[in-house]
Amino acid sequence: MSSRNETRVAIIGRPNVGKSTLFNVLTETRKAVVKNQPGVTRDIQLEPAEIWGTKFDLIDTGGLTEATDTFSQMIREQVVEFLRSVDLLIVVMDGRAGLMPEDRDVIRIAKETGKTFALVVNKVDSVAGVDEAAAEFYEFGEDVLTASFERRLGVAELCEWIVSNVKKDEHTVREGLTLAIVGKPNVGKSSLVNRLLGENRQLVSDIAGTTVDSVDTQLVHDGRKYVLIDTAGLRRQAKREEDVEIISAFKTKESIRRADIVLLMVDGVEGPSTQDAKILEEILAHHKGVILVANKIDVGEKRIPMFRQWFKDRATDELHFFETIPMAFISAKTGKGIDSLFGLIDEIEGKLNADVPTGELNDFFMSVIRQAPSPVYGTKDVKFYYLTQTHQVPPSFIAFANHPEGVTPAYRRFLAKRLAEKFDLVGVPIRIFVMRSRKRDGK
Repeated sequence: MSSRNETRVAIIGRPNVGKSTLFNVLTETRKAVVKNQPGVTRDIQLEPAEIWGTKFDLIDTGGLTEATDTFSQMIREQVVEFLRSVDLLIVVMDGRAGLMPEDRDVIRIAKETGKTFALVVNKVDSVAGVDEAAAEFYEFGEDVLTASFERRLGVAELCEWIVSNVKKDEHTVREGLTLAIVGKPNVGKSSLVNRLLGENRQLVSDIAGTTVDSVDTQLVHDGRKYVLIDTAGLRRQAKREEDVEIISAFKTKESIRRADIVLLMVDGVEGPSTQDAKILEEILAHHKGVILVANKIDVGEKRIPMFRQWFKDRATDELHFFETIPMAFISAKTGKGIDSLFGLIDEIEGKLNADVPTGELNDFFMSVIRQAPSPVYGTKDVKFYYLTQTHQVPPSFIAFANHPEGVTPAYRRFLAKRLAEKFDLVGVPIRIFVMRSRKRDGK
């Protein structure tokens, strides 16, 4: 796991008091899911922030509650454990609802950490109501801030408190290859994140859909830096009954767009499904490098004869439109296969950034087009003149021809396949563009 050089500021409080709204305001993002529904934030969300030139890591946490349901207990245990690693706390309470029994428990937890904290009473929408709203919270101390995060009232005062308490001589630069972990719910994505980070950063349970938010985390593996994005599980549209799942699906797509390489995680015992094929289509639509990660091989190798071949056959059937998709076999539970996965990640990164010499490219191109029948546009053969590589990632190429409209998708796939085989680009989604050459019909 990467070392930390920057002050961590965590926002805590019971559910639905406005923690995620404050997180979005201070980081100037919409990364935390905000909805008028208790318990929407289930994971710990961390994002670099900067106020008036002062940099720090801001953390949004799941709501602390004494409720006995599975999620509430897991959130509480996770947050309390994680608070040991932070430097400052912002304790948020709800001025409209008034002081609640759980608020006292939150304060007790904050004091037990020994960390410096600010108490902020949110949802105080008018100056006239400040004294009344804050009065019952003064039992926790004289330094009670009032605010309305939605209306940006009181935020400046809170920013001043943060700046005055953040360590000024520390800074963190987030860098490295960005990896997004996507897949259906309950296939082990958060278990893999926990394995890699070595801390209970993500909720892990047998309940599908535990992870709601996409979470960015700095990771160092074998001396290399990565930015890891753990995303919400993607379900079929018909099963997205709650708004939270619809929101999280958008966040997953956003994570795919931001990633350099996407790890499409699949339950190895179940094998790839139609839904996994839909997710892969989304990844390829954004022209991202992708690795199919078969999780739970510790179980699969015990239950299924010739497990790996069985899985590859399933992948060929379900993901037939990307038959060369790279595959990794791991167990997030035991750690088996993790090193091989990162070896494959590094290999794919190299292919994504490959630069093919122009001379070799055109010698090969001319040889290939002479071996295959030319496409036909109307009554005329399509004539190719030369091929050039663009500066895009993954590798993309422009072929110049007299009639680009005559080059079919099938012929483009043929060219892409031959290019991949020749220049060791198998496993990355090559793109072939065709443009009209100024030179037509050899003239």
